[in-house]
Amino acid sequence: MIETRRFGRTGHQSTVTIFGAAALKNVTQARADRALELLLEFGVNHIDTAPRYGDAELRIGPWMREHRCRFFLATKTGQRTYVAARDEIRRSLERLRVDSVDLLQLHSLGHPDEWETAMGPQGALEAVVEAREEGLTRFIGVTGHGWTIPAMHHKSLQRFDFDSVLLPWNFVMHENARYREDFETLCKLCDERDVAVQTIKSIARGPWAVTDPNRNTWYQPFEDPYDIEQAVHWVLAKPQIFLNTVGDLDLLPVVLDAASQFVEAPDDPSVRAMMNTRRATSLFGIAN
Repeated sequence: MIETRRFGRTGHQSTVTIFGAAALKNVTQARADRALELLLEFGVNHIDTAPRYGDAELRIGPWMREHRCRFFLATKTGQRTYVAARDEIRRSLERLRVDSVDLLQLHSLGHPDEWETAMGPQGALEAVVEAREEGLTRFIGVTGHGWTIPAMHHKSLQRFDFDSVLLPWNFVMHENARYREDFETLCKLCDERDVAVQTIKSIARGPWAVTDPNRNTWYQPFEDPYDIEQAVHWVLAKPQIFLNTVGDLDLLPVVLDAASQFVEAPDDPSVRAMMNTRRATSLFGIAN
């Protein structure tokens, strides 16, 4: 089984690996149902989805009748204005077949202009806060991608008291001094405020040179089980954070198996050697 950690001030004991439902964006219900069986097998108890993930909310909906109580359920709104976000939130609840979610997040809030709109008067944040007041969600988070997102999340936390943040983190990005410094600064603030930190792209090797039609990821992932285990264990070694799983159902069992065997992180030299051997490249340009 996969260990659990306290998901910040929510108090929920979430598995250290959170199911990233982007993996369900274009699969059949039967394939999605097999993914649920895998989550139950490993004891995963936290699901993260979004309207932008294709059919993911629709695929999760049928699970909720029997299994809603098993999962901390999170979705997002990618809209930036109050009205559009309000409508999208209610549409997500219909698609998920639930009366409420546990966590509602502003999706991919990294562009300065979009940030000003979403966080300003009649912006999406007002709709999310209203949803919390109406009992449609209990907690509010913010997510993002790219090299500037730790600094943007820090800025977001100065504007509003979010319960969680989500952003990329892996060994390759750690090697970038500026990103590492901004990430650690953000984590320090989150630790002080008891804000949950979710990470993505744990097994990203780099951007696609040529997209592989057999892989449902926005980035080129590691595929060898040993490489995945090294990458997953390296991320999980930071006790404050959570790892959102890969957007490819074929690799999901490997990631979950690696997480279930986590004891301690490999030392940096071993990970660095693995990255060099696999010729890991910069993750610049990966948008999602």
